[in-house]
Amino acid sequence: MLEPLIDGHGRAIGDVRISVTDRCNFRCQYCMPAEGLPWLERSAVLTYEEIERVVALLAAMGVHDVRLTGGEPLVRRELWRLVARLSALPEVHDLSLTTNGYLLERQVEQLVAAGLKRVNVSLDSLAQDRFFAMTRRDSLGAVLAGLEAAERHPELRPIKVNAVALKNFTEAEVVAFAELARRKPYEVRFIEFMPLDGDRNWDQSQVLPNAEVRRLIGAVHPLEEIGRARSGTARRYRFADGQGEIGFISPVTEPFCGDCNRIRLTSDGKLRTCLFSVNETDLRAPLREGASDAELERIVRDAVWHKELKHHVNEPGFVPPARSMSQIGG
Repeated sequence: MLEPLIDGHGRAIGDVRISVTDRCNFRCQYCMPAEGLPWLERSAVLTYEEIERVVALLAAMGVHDVRLTGGEPLVRRELWRLVARLSALPEVHDLSLTTNGYLLERQVEQLVAAGLKRVNVSLDSLAQDRFFAMTRRDSLGAVLAGLEAAERHPELRPIKVNAVALKNFTEAEVVAFAELARRKPYEVRFIEFMPLDGDRNWDQSQVLPNAEVRRLIGAVHPLEEIGRARSGTARRYRFADGQGEIGFISPVTEPFCGDCNRIRLTSDGKLRTCLFSVNETDLRAPLREGASDAELERIVRDAVWHKELKHHVNEPGFVPPARSMSQIGG
């Protein structure tokens, strides 16, 4: 074990999001333009061996929670091989995946066998026409089948369903999502729309505050707050009758930066200390130029020491990152 990884504000880093690809088979409005984005060359993307080396180093510094993201991570060939590598690392305590669910049904068995512990599925509408409007893909049935397949594996718990909340769109379905959480072993979580869309059209007026989502749900199914674990992102509620849970991630209206214990690694090997960082630290070059673990550790510690105290989304002069969500990693 190495000394814990601490930022300059005294926060111990315990969570890393690893993007395995910038490619995606959906074109969600809050993430990518309809025509897509230019993909990275394969040679620019970290290999599974390189990812394993970075994760092993981070885990030795106390970063025990690892989440695989994209783009859409399941379009990366034989992702289960990376899951097997990472789950074999003794210092990785929690290994999870965020996916749009389209390829989940056909891959979930291999992923679970390889050691995957949890899964988050992005699902922004339960109605076929509205799902198509949001994702620009007619694939709701495949996503729901993926969720059903995950449900058949009790090793994957909790199963989380993430819905990005957009004003004048999501209000019509918040009760339907609540009822999904009541009848299924899913924790539905509403995430406020953030300025990370590929079209660069984000505006505060498009944000549906989670306080309003809670009000709409509570009027039909009363809620009781459970609270938020330290370093957690979601404020968790249970239904007053005990039938299920629901969560709210509110980075725009209720920022949780003070407890942030997270860093990110892009698919091309850039370390990011905040989702909204305007600066990145290159790990791919030293990895490929023969840097020792001690040299990599120094680079990582220096970058993390300068981790931002908070994002500035609600402040005048806010500058969004140059990359969109799909290029950073969800």
